[in-house]
Formats: sequence, structure tokens, C-alpha cells
Amino acid sequence: MREWKGPISSRFVHRAIMMALGATLLISPLAASAAGQSVPASASSSHLQQTNQGSSLLVGENRVLSKKEVRREWDGIDEEYSSAQAVNTVKALLPVEDFEALFPYRLGSPQWFTAAQGKEYYKANQTDYFSYDNLIAAVTEVANLKLKINTRVGSNAQEILRLDKEAKVETLVSRADDFNSASNKKLAIRTEIVDFGTFLKEGFKKDRKRELAAFLANLSHETGGGWDAAPGGPLRWGLFWNENIAGRTGKNMDPFVDKNSSALYPGFEGKRYYGRGPIMLSWNFNYGLFSSIIYGDKNVLLRNPEIVAADGKVGYMTAILFWMTPQTPKPSAHDVMAGKWKPTPEQKAKGLGQPGFGVSIMVLNGLEANLGEVEGSPVKRRAGHYREISAKMGVDVAGEKIDTLGMQPF
Repeated sequence: MREWKGPISSRFVHRAIMMALGATLLISPLAASAAGQSVPASASSSHLQQTNQGSSLLVGENRVLSKKEVRREWDGIDEEYSSAQAVNTVKALLPVEDFEALFPYRLGSPQWFTAAQGKEYYKANQTDYFSYDNLIAAVTEVANLKLKINTRVGSNAQEILRLDKEAKVETLVSRADDFNSASNKKLAIRTEIVDFGTFLKEGFKKDRKRELAAFLANLSHETGGGWDAAPGGPLRWGLFWNENIAGRTGKNMDPFVDKNSSALYPGFEGKRYYGRGPIMLSWNFNYGLFSSIIYGDKNVLLRNPEIVAADGKVGYMTAILFWMTPQTPKPSAHDVMAGKWKPTPEQKAKGLGQPGFGVSIMVLNGLEANLGEVEGSPVKRRAGHYREISAKMGVDVAGEKIDTLGMQPF
């Protein structure tokens, strides 16, 4: 079986964002960390394994782990990053009333129905796709997952594993076809583990609020339906769309199946993998990869890509997973906003030395490099959403680098 050869970013997730351009897109409890306290230790880890042996599983296989194996191979399970804790965090940072005030025209809301009445995209049975409840449900689900990325040092050969924390079931999601080649088997393995329960739960309390504001601001821009003269202003129309317009209407009938990854992630007959959800998930390899992470089964979303646009919980999950996952050579947007990422000299030379909202834009979309908040710039609306959402949560972002002027892609 031919499998993908590049790192997770350049071969899968990053490419989804870059190739969807031009279409309508893309904490602990309150008592924890306050100003003046030390930043909690990271729940993500990166280290060199003492062995050069990867997983014994085949792609798609799984095994139940003992508590000892979870501690040894996955750095254990920290209850601070459980689903219940994650939900409490979101509710404390942004109550439902504030969320709904920020996004009155979100897809499926009462005001959306008023605006959509008589339009070609109107659906009488449209659910509240971007609802607060769906966000909470997505946070609950992803907090139960860990991801392990094993990389052969000095190469791009990787294997990726998923852990269901509650069930203690490990699944091999993907493996490069040359990961265990004769030459690569001699190389050490660098392991990075991501606990998705750390979403909004690392850094000072201010950082956690900034992260949620940055997350929602970027999604609001990708899914925004507003215009300068829109009722209430353009920022009221964030989270309006959840499908690529050309793909949904059939104007673009491309199936979005990449033949280089179709052996591992085959496109099913009659299915099209155009942009759907908060990040406009695109291409067969991304539907397959995200399906593997969410369900432990690549075929769920490959067979039924419509789920991403039909189920708001799944849509939010794809966005959080993308937000939390590092994309070599890029950090995760989470690490940038939580204050965990330290730019290298090379990154500083590219203007990426000021971690903050501007750098999060570069993580999501390198094509928006070197842009200020001028008329017609996509950065203007992103920044507008960020300032408004952070203000709603009582966070002053004055002095933070919010645009991408002077920045080059990672």
C-alpha cells in the first residue's frame, strides 16, 4: 500500500487550507493561573526515543493499553485535561450569552433564517450548526484524545497514532511508506505528543482568553458572510457559511481527490471532498486523516464527507484538531497563543518573532503574509473579530502584533 511521504503539515492539513483559497472558507478552572503566577508545565511533550523502533501496529489497527503502558508510552493521562475540565473552562471564559451576542447571524440561528429567507442556500430544516452546544460537545470529544507523531530524525518519515484516553485504546492512524525502510530504521525517532484536552488550558488566564478569541476570530473570518454595509456591521456575520460555495452549488464539480494519497485515503465514487466546516476541510487525504483522528476509522468521513457540514460538533472538532496540531516547520496555533512557542533565529528573520494573533494567521494561511489592516485586506476582518471577541472577554490586546506586516511564511 502506498502511503503519504511528507510530514503531517505539508502533506495533509496545511495543504487543505492552501488549496481551498479563493473559495468561501476557512484552563483549568478560574482559580488557576493568574497574573504573577508561574505558567503551568506543558501537557504536550517532545523527546527522542531510546529505541529506533516505531509502533508494531499496522495502519488502522488498534490495541488496548494498560495503565502502565499509557504512562510509559503516552506520558500518562492528566485529569486536569479531562473532558469535564475542558467544558468548565470554555463556559468560564465565554458564557453562552456572550457567544450568541457575538455571532447573531451564525448558520442556523434565528437571524440567519431571516437573512437567508428566499436565497438559494436557504434550508428550512437547517440546524444551529455553530451553536454553543455544538462547540461544547466538540471540546468534550477532543479532550478525550491524544495524538502521537513519531518522526525519523533527519527525514520527513512519520507515523501518527491516536489514543482514546477513556478507553485507553491506541490506533495507528498513518505511517509513511518509507518509515521502516532499511536506511530510516537506523535513525532515532523524535516523538511529539499532543493532548487535545489542553485546548484553552495552558498559559496564564489572559493567554487562555486570547487563545479562544484568536480561534473564534480566525474561524469567523473563514466563514464570514458580512460586508461593509451589512446589518449590524460585517463582524456580526461571522460563522455564516460552512461549505465552499462553488462546491456546494456544483459550479466546481472537482472531486478534490489527490491521486498521490488515494491508495491510503481513497475517494469514494460520487463523493466530493470540497471545503466544509469551520476550516473548510478539503481533499480526500484530509477527510481521511481527520476521520482517523476523530473516529479511529478513516472511512467514516471518506464515505460520508457530508457529515462535516451536517454535524456542527464534528465541524468544530476538525477546527480544534487543526488548531492544536503542529505542522512542521510551523508550530500549532495553540502553542503560539498559549506562550509555549519560542521562535527560532530563522523564524525571527522572517518577521515571526512576536508571538500573537498575527503569527496565528501565518500558521493558518501563509498567503496572508505581509498584510496590514487596510481596506480589502483579509487581515482587517480577522483583526476586527479578534479585538471584538477579546474585548468581550475583558482582555486588552493593545501592543500585541495583530497584523502580518513584515512577516514571511514559515
